[in-house]
Amino acid sequence: MKTVSRVVRVSTTDRFQLVNITREVESFVKESGVCNGLLVVSVPHATASIIVNENEPGLLQDIIEKVKWITEPGSSKWLHNSIDDNAHAHIGSALFGHERVFPINDCRILKGIWQDIFLLEMDGPRSERKIVLTILGE
Repeated sequence: MKTVSRVVRVSTTDRFQLVNITREVESFVKESGVCNGLLVVSVPHATASIIVNENEPGLLQDIIEKVKWITEPGSSKWLHNSIDDNAHAHIGSALFGHERVFPINDCRILKGIWQDIFLLEMDGPRSERKIVLTILGE
């Protein structure tokens, strides 16, 4: 069994933002030489998540608006806001998750035709967010 890893770095420009990382992930899988296995896409940050969905501008804005509605940025009820004013982002990360796992088959990620992979920024802008890509397979 082979293990291959790469760190992808992206910057964000808004407090809430979806950054499409699908091309970088697919390129990594292709370059890895692994044709059957598992891919883990994770973000080692407590205020960001990895999500999978359709890359349609209206839907992406809808997702961001729903994330804001669920996490309530700026709410006075969040105790952590007395420290950083970013409790909403920590809550969002806990709810939406920091990783996604994909099967690799025939040297490609198995995902739906309309599924793209996104970094969900909830505490931006950030000059650097790291996304860790790890493949286990052969």
